[in-house]
This record gives sequence, structure tokens and C-alpha cells, in this order.
Amino acid sequence: MAATAAEIIKADQEHLIHPLHHPIDHAEPMIYVRGKGATIETLGGERYIDGLAGLWNVNVGHGRAELAEAAAAQMKDMAYFSAYAGSSNLPAVQLAEKLVGLAYDNMQAVFFTCGGAESNESAFKTARFYWKARGKPDKFKVIARQNAYHGVTQQAMSATGMAAYWKMFEPRVPGFVHIPTCYPYRQQDSKPGETAGQTAARLLDEAISREGQETVAAFIAEPIHGGGGVLYPDDDYFRLVREVCTKREVLFISDEVITGFCRTGRWFALSHWNVKPDIMSFAKGVTSGYLPLGGIMVSREIKDTMDSVKPEDRWMHAYTYSGHPTCCAVGLKNIEIMERERLWEKAAGMGTRLFTGLQQAFKDHPNAGDIRGGKGLLAAVELVEDKASKRSFAADKKIGPRIQQEMTKRGVITRVRPTSGAHPATADIIMFAPALVITEAEVDRLVSVTRDAVKSVLGV
Repeated sequence: MAATAAEIIKADQEHLIHPLHHPIDHAEPMIYVRGKGATIETLGGERYIDGLAGLWNVNVGHGRAELAEAAAAQMKDMAYFSAYAGSSNLPAVQLAEKLVGLAYDNMQAVFFTCGGAESNESAFKTARFYWKARGKPDKFKVIARQNAYHGVTQQAMSATGMAAYWKMFEPRVPGFVHIPTCYPYRQQDSKPGETAGQTAARLLDEAISREGQETVAAFIAEPIHGGGGVLYPDDDYFRLVREVCTKREVLFISDEVITGFCRTGRWFALSHWNVKPDIMSFAKGVTSGYLPLGGIMVSREIKDTMDSVKPEDRWMHAYTYSGHPTCCAVGLKNIEIMERERLWEKAAGMGTRLFTGLQQAFKDHPNAGDIRGGKGLLAAVELVEDKASKRSFAADKKIGPRIQQEMTKRGVITRVRPTSGAHPATADIIMFAPALVITEAEVDRLVSVTRDAVKSVLGV
């Protein structure tokens, strides 16, 4: 006899530890069983629009039989074998070559991981390796940004700029430094006449001076913040960041775990500003979440450095599942779908519709402090108690979580970031990153549900 829903939930609560685990958030879990396109269905048969594409990653949408078939075909031939130096496999080679062709034209080579945190760990280690190989072993520090999310393994957590992730796991790894991000709505430390981009780039330059240029290995940034609140930068910011990093001999790591693979209407997001990183981390959209895969891409200069060291000084970094044949086969098929359906164009068009819809729905709302979007399917609404002062609602009012609950009641699943404090900290933020195959009707439904949920909670 099949287990009942109550029995499944009981077993889940007793035996499964979830990410960000606490039983207070898991008293009535939703058990998802199937998906199609931009929608998801629960064990009880309820259907929802998936407003965050799983977890920012199901870019080609749910229920793609082609991806299951690609995995099955590869498994029938060879599911797994080590890709350590001295052996390789066809899907890993083919996917690496394909990714280099799609990425920034200074990218040369790929190392595969299983996900975003592993990718950023690999990027940090590669930056340290590079400077040691170049005869500058004291360059080990990484400058990251407040409100950044780079994962929660120990080094990645130390780069993540949200204190809630640190509290119960400190001390953090030494050598990670945080500076204010480019946050035009709440820019910190501005000088008269500066754009937010100029301010944030200046703060990077000043941090390098303060720490000592001879000690700083890398600067890491998401082109558009994801979990920190979908924070969009000023258009001058990354050009100035690139200039600072080049001038100061600091590697620029672009964390494109969320922004990669057509999410922003481009294959990779820094192309919006004609900027190229030295290292790029990726994951999520590379397989649209169908199998775990991530990685880093490195420039020709970094690859040449890796190839030129003595054997005893090799890049001694590895994962058992690096270059996993089945995951790479799914990655290849996933990219084939994106190319065939021109999903960067779909993301750009539907993203404009979503952003425009949110602007129209909230332009006169007394609590809509900032409406962000315009680059693909990545958008957010930041809600404040007072627009003039940008004062956040008190945390104990739980405005964001209550809106999330109301959206769920109305058939939309997404995430919020609850207020993190007084200005210039973030307020309650509703975030959107649906599958790139979302329809016009579903986009419009996202907007109307959001407006109705906000009205239900705030009364206006």
C-alpha cells in the first residue's frame, strides 16, 4: 500500500535534514511531485506558477523529457568514470569546448564541479594558486560585497555578505573582506556628484589600499545580486570595477551561478556592460537543475599559468564528480534546447513584460520603495514602511513572509528576503526568476498575484 501524505510528511520531518533547517519552517511542508514548463504540482494535486524556477535554476522549464533521455542514454553507455588527470570522457570534453565558445572571448578552459558553492571554492583556490605561481604568495585575500550570496560551504560562506549565514558557524575563514555593494536605491558612503557605480568602485579601490594591494588576490561579484535581493548595479559600475582590478593587479571573479545561461537575456550577464572577468563561476542553469553541475571558467593567462608550473606545484584541487559524464551529457542537451529555442530572446522579452507589469502595478503604491528588473527574467519589488526615509517595516511584522504565504494561497511559489535591518540594509523584498519558457499569461498572473498578496497584507 502506498504511503499516505501524512506518512510521507512524518518521515520527512523525522529523517530528512533540509537546507536552512529548522522545524518551525517545516510544520506543513509542500511535497512537489511533478512540473511542466513554468508550473509545479504537489502531492495533493495543487498546481502553482513556479516564480523562482526551482531555485533560480530550472531555466528551460520543468518536464523536459529530452533531458531525461540524454541522461538515460549516457548512463547506458557509461554513467561515471573519473576525470582526474590521465583520463577523460566525451561529454565533459564536448561541454567544456561548447562553454568556452559561448562565454567571454578571453575564457580558455573549464573545471567542472557539482554546484555553485563548489564553483566559488574552486575560484578562490585558483586565485591563490595563480598568485603563488606568479611569485606573489602573499596575495591571498578576497574582497566580497555586502548582500552577496556565494554559497555556504566554509570559504563560500565567508565570502557571502549576509550575517545570518555566519552566526552559528563562525569563525569565518580568514582573508575575506566585505565592502558595500553597488545598490543605487540605498548606496552607502557616496560623495557629492558620484553615481552609485562610482561610489561602489571607489570603495573597492580604497579597500585594496587599506588591505594592501600586495595581499589581495581577487574581488568577487554577482553581476546582479540574486539571494541578496535582486540588486541591479548602475551601468557604469562593472566597467569601473574592471579598471580597478586591472590597475591593482587583482583578479576579477564573476559569480554567474544565477545570471548565466540566458537568465538575463544574454548567455552571461557581464556582457550587458561589455566587461570580461578573469574567472567565472557557474552552475544552476548549465543543466537547468536536472542534474547537479557547476564549474569555473578561467582566462587564457590563468590556464597558461596552470600549465606552466612544475609537476610538484600542480593545481592540486579535485572533486570525485568533476566532469561527471551523465551530468555533462545533460548540460550539452540543455544548451542545445536553449540555442534551438533562442531562450535568451525569450528571457529578454518576458523579462521586459514582467518588469513593466510590476512598474505599472506598484508605481503609485505607498510602500513600493524600489522596483528592479529589465535584464531578462530577474526582478524584485522592495517594500518599505515609509518611502521618503526608506524606512523598513519592523522585522517582527514579518511583512515579506506573510506576502509569500498570500502568494502561495493564490497559486504562485516564490521567495522573499525579509528585512535585514534599518537603512541602508535591505527591506522586505519579493523576488522573481521564473523559467525562461514562461508564457505571457503566466507573467501577467505573477504580477496580479503579487499585487493582490501585497494588498492583503498591507491593506493597500
